[in-house]
Amino acid sequence: MSSGSEFPCLPQQMHPKGRYPQPNKGTYIRVPVVQELESGKWGAIITQSADSSMSLTIKSAPDCIVGKFRMYIAVMTPVGILRTKRNPDRDTYILFNPWCPEDAVFLDDEKERQEYVLNDLGTIFYGDPENVKSRSWNYGQFEENVLDACLYLMDRAELDLSGRGNPIKISRVGSAVINSKDDDGVIFGCWDNVYDYGVAPSAWTGSLDILLEYYSSKKPVRYGQCWVFAGVFNTFLRCIGIPARVITTFSSAHDNNANLQIDFFLDENGKMDPKITKDSIWNYHCWNEAWMARSDLPVGFGGWQAVDSTPQENSDGMYRCGPASVQAVKHGHVCFQFDTPFVFAEVNSDVIYSKSMKDGTKEIQGIDTTCIGKLIVTKEVGENKMKDITEQYKFQEGTEEERLALDTALMYGVKKPATQDTVSRAEVEMDFLVEDSTFGSDLKVNITFQNKTQSRYTATSYLSGNIVFYTGVPKTEFKNHSFDVTLEPMKSQTVEVLIKSSEYISQLLEQAFLHFFVTARVTETQKILARQKSVTLKIPSLLLKVPGEKVISKEMSVIVEFTNPLKQALTNVVLRLDGPGLLTPTSKMYREIPPNSTLTWEETCIPKRAGLRKLIASLDCNALRHVYGELDINIQSV
Repeated sequence: MSSGSEFPCLPQQMHPKGRYPQPNKGTYIRVPVVQELESGKWGAIITQSADSSMSLTIKSAPDCIVGKFRMYIAVMTPVGILRTKRNPDRDTYILFNPWCPEDAVFLDDEKERQEYVLNDLGTIFYGDPENVKSRSWNYGQFEENVLDACLYLMDRAELDLSGRGNPIKISRVGSAVINSKDDDGVIFGCWDNVYDYGVAPSAWTGSLDILLEYYSSKKPVRYGQCWVFAGVFNTFLRCIGIPARVITTFSSAHDNNANLQIDFFLDENGKMDPKITKDSIWNYHCWNEAWMARSDLPVGFGGWQAVDSTPQENSDGMYRCGPASVQAVKHGHVCFQFDTPFVFAEVNSDVIYSKSMKDGTKEIQGIDTTCIGKLIVTKEVGENKMKDITEQYKFQEGTEEERLALDTALMYGVKKPATQDTVSRAEVEMDFLVEDSTFGSDLKVNITFQNKTQSRYTATSYLSGNIVFYTGVPKTEFKNHSFDVTLEPMKSQTVEVLIKSSEYISQLLEQAFLHFFVTARVTETQKILARQKSVTLKIPSLLLKVPGEKVISKEMSVIVEFTNPLKQALTNVVLRLDGPGLLTPTSKMYREIPPNSTLTWEETCIPKRAGLRKLIASLDCNALRHVYGELDINIQSV
């Protein structure tokens, strides 16, 4: 921290807002005036002196607590020390400093500091591994009142003032207070597709409205899902100076008992038994990484730490997760705090298909070791592209390093999963593909069988199509199709199943996920084959246009257009428009958009910042969600 303000006298005294500041807790700081500033210590030097005024440069200690400090100036007089009166204009914010080599969050790459601290716009990825989608998110960490709102979260979480210089404690507390599960935190999570008295998670365009509403009302904001929790948590971390980024893991396991195993149970006919199948696979899951030193862990486990504010499991009495060292996750050191076994299981579990016998026994039919944690991504530094960071979390499947990481996790108490040794060699293999399709269109599922022997086999097959939440939890089955297939020796055969839009469109949930579960029971061997996949339908987008000149401090028009592609009218449609440095988030409701008709919304704004900026828009209604649009524009200086 440095200051060029003029002070009448010296030395300085600082303490954060609160009662009874104490030097031993770092809440009362005496800043001495010295001849030369020393590394790691508070100090002030006189840079200019004239008549009855002088200018000082102040240096803060790198382990100073984060917060808003009141600053006073003490004057030494013949009758004692006099202190200036309270002046709110002199209040000073102290944040973490990733540019300072002695700070616990020091990051030595300038491009990464620009991205992970100063960039107020981000890209969040979602969808499925074969069809990755992206959307922009306005973090807005530099907008008015956001810093005060973020500091308030630490007060709300009742984090002791003396602990506010520790990024480990702050990130752990932050992962709890961002959700409202047990402490009336910022965001109320909702996964049932009913968003009365609130905003649908897909409609948010950034963190600003959420944080400011919570700061004002002191009540949880409705509603959020994983990418909303991650987006707001990212704002909190960057705002107080901790480098942070949003991570998306596709096919993420939720492992309740840390046995690295997701169990799907089939009946003797090969159909999934929903009564005893309780595990599910999230199509994708977003969390955060925060950059910091880990003085509580051995050397080498600092750097990126996984932190997750989506309320999934209770950790030490609260719904929170992390910080867990990404290096520890990769190498299987699940003994290191915090919640490392849970994160390890999210990206390393195996999918086990077992046949449930009438006598109550279970017989393993197949194991998929590559399904979970298939792809882990984040935003590329300086670009809106996707960066694959899967190998930062796990070694390649089948390598010696991967086996060593698993053995290490087992040594530290993670339960040993079933292995391929428990499954007999398959005479017949099965897989399937779902063709790309647009929301409201028909699509095809192609199921391929391969007979790897010299014998002839027959199989009874079953395809189940389900509408699912992105968490993998099914809502309803829309397709139930059985068929028989004859497999000639050493040959493959493909069966095509048509899925009509009329079968799924009325039941479709907001993210347009279709989940297919295909099983086949081989008559001759009674073995069951099983595969499952989720696909994302292509959703129409919004078109943004900015006609006319684009100059700072001059009025500018923004036009949002959308054409309803469905055969039904859309009702109670809410459009939201956002753009950091361009306009504050705004929204407008349209009662109805008839089929095949085009909506046009024009809004005016006055750009506050020059340079490359981005406009972000979303559309939300009960029949159609996750509709986005964005536009990059270059604002000229006067």
